[in-house]
Amino acid sequence: MNLLEIMRASPVIPVIAIDDLTHAVPLARALVAGGIRVLEVTLRTQHGLAAIRAIAEQVPEAILGVGTLTRSEDFAAARDAGAIFGVSPGLTKELIQGSLASGLPLLPGVMTPSEVMAAREAGFHQLKLFPAVPAGGVGMLNAIAGPLPDVLFCPTGGISQETAAQFLACKNVACVGGSWLTPKDALVAGDWERVTALARAAAGLR
Repeated sequence: MNLLEIMRASPVIPVIAIDDLTHAVPLARALVAGGIRVLEVTLRTQHGLAAIRAIAEQVPEAILGVGTLTRSEDFAAARDAGAIFGVSPGLTKELIQGSLASGLPLLPGVMTPSEVMAAREAGFHQLKLFPAVPAGGVGMLNAIAGPLPDVLFCPTGGISQETAAQFLACKNVACVGGSWLTPKDALVAGDWERVTALARAAAGLR
């Protein structure tokens, strides 16, 4: 799958931080059961790569990505663990090189029109608006659609189940990212039915 196909496979990409490795597989299964197959497992915690490996091995129907890529060496490690795409909070020359060298498609973060243009010049036409709400939210996306119509976004940061539909209605938005599908209290309690219900509601947004 290319990056555009991945973005269009799910209206919401859950941003997942695994604090307890034993949560990774049941969480992924619960999300997939609710109709959310595209998962972004971040490297914010020490269990990130191990969680990706476990999900790749045990939940093959998941479309697995790695998030919070900030170093070029993380690309190959995530690819080898089973990720098929990467997400970063920003875009640097080092990250571009890491993506190219590893063959791992990158969804890079941008926040301003200048950053969007720089990313586009570097060959990126699918971008993550981050943090979406502080960056201007729906108003920003609608404003940028005119001068830069060939760019598609996955806005992430500050979006909820209640506001996601407003973002998805923008013509330059393919999907949104959010952490509301994986509330920490549900993970700690092992309440996978709640996660599945949240995923089902998110899947119904499109």
